[in-house]
Amino acid sequence: MILSIVHSFQSEWLKIKRSAASWLVIIGGGFIPLIMLVAFFANREKAGQAYSSGKYWLSYHQQSWQFMAMFLLPMGVILATSLITQLEYKNNAWKQLHTTPQRLSTIFFTKLAVIITMMLQFFLFFNIGIYLSAIIPCLLFADVPFPKEPFPFIQILEYNAGFFVDCLPIIALQYLVSLQFKNFLVSVGVGLALLLASMFAVQWEYGYTFPYTYCILNFLGKEIVTVNDAIQTNIHLFAGIYFAVFTVAGYILYITKKEKG
Repeated sequence: MILSIVHSFQSEWLKIKRSAASWLVIIGGGFIPLIMLVAFFANREKAGQAYSSGKYWLSYHQQSWQFMAMFLLPMGVILATSLITQLEYKNNAWKQLHTTPQRLSTIFFTKLAVIITMMLQFFLFFNIGIYLSAIIPCLLFADVPFPKEPFPFIQILEYNAGFFVDCLPIIALQYLVSLQFKNFLVSVGVGLALLLASMFAVQWEYGYTFPYTYCILNFLGKEIVTVNDAIQTNIHLFAGIYFAVFTVAGYILYITKKEKG
């Protein structure tokens, strides 16, 4: 059973190599770091002073996430999930896949695992890019000092973990929609509509109930929300619950769907 899952994962991973989704992860992970590096050269004197502030790493990291969390990260998740799921429709390969000696549960959860793994890869590329964009000026210019404080690895890891959890409901819902519709534009269109709606929902009193708002709420520092006068909870908990609900719903719809190809 375990060996079958491993082989299935390897097979699914090979499908996405050099695909549009794979390039999206690489380009998306490096886009903001490149912008930040260009911004340094455009405003070198002011940016150079920040290196000796004593709080450079966290400040620089939060500036980088400002652009990513508000729109680019949710948008990237929508596109990557839709692209990966739609590969079988694009290549007309669903019927071939279902003739292989694999359980439907193996196919469903292996594809989901590949999508989540690609998101982890994106976070890795993004953070490596941010680190490189921060130290490259120190290596190029003698008057730009290395940041005084040690690299806050644990704090940045926690920061990233929060955003990763906040992405999970979007992944699960986009996966559900992409499995139900053959047209790539339908999946992306649904995702974009919900993402745009989240821009308005984040200002709503009960915006924390809308699963596409969590990345924005996290960046704004609104991780703890008031459910009622007696209860407060973390938006990451809501994200985890939505992920579980959407995943179970997607699995049920997938295995009960008459026409899977």
